Amino acid sequence: MKIGIFGGSFDPIHLGHLYLAHDALVSAGLDKVFFVPVKIQPFKQDRRAASGLDRINMLKIGFSYLPDPEKYEISTYELDNDGVSYTYLTIRAFREKYPDAKVYFILGEDSIVKIETWMEAEEILKSCSLVVGQRPGCENSGMLEAIERIRRTYGTEIILVQNRLFDISSTYIREHAYEEDLPDETVPEKVEAYIEEHGIYR
Repeated sequence: MKIGIFGGSFDPIHLGHLYLAHDALVSAGLDKVFFVPVKIQPFKQDRRAASGLDRINMLKIGFSYLPDPEKYEISTYELDNDGVSYTYLTIRAFREKYPDAKVYFILGEDSIVKIETWMEAEEILKSCSLVVGQRPGCENSGMLEAIERIRRTYGTEIILVQNRLFDISSTYIREHAYEEDLPDETVPEKVEAYIEEHGIYR
């Protein structure tokens, strides 16, 4: 069994997240992708966020827009644990829960160039494979150099995904959620309706 771990705030989930997960699943031949919403992100502790429950509900709605939605699942591992969310602990927990599975960590090119600075980076890079999605506006990010260095230093299997690119961010959506000119290709229509119905980001 091959499983993917996709962590993030998902505040809110948008089409960039959803299609990266789908394209990663197809490119790496994954059996399932687990979305792992963070509770407290180390670099964003001072940012106001939607509740964990609202983010979970929006993720569930988002899955319905993907082919084979049963291949996507939510893990509340980080939401259920106290303290800061660290990737190495999440990966360790998944490896313990699924000892016979091959684990793939899904991330964007803006993260691959920084991953060596993360807490217990060596454990991360030696304990799982990486599936890297590209992001618009990151053409000179140093991604290819980072991939080559990590492969050479740690022996990490890294799959570069030719994913569909959406020039959107959760930050932009939160700031413009109630404006009529919010671009169409941002969040699924039913997620946008959930945001409006529950007054999130007002």
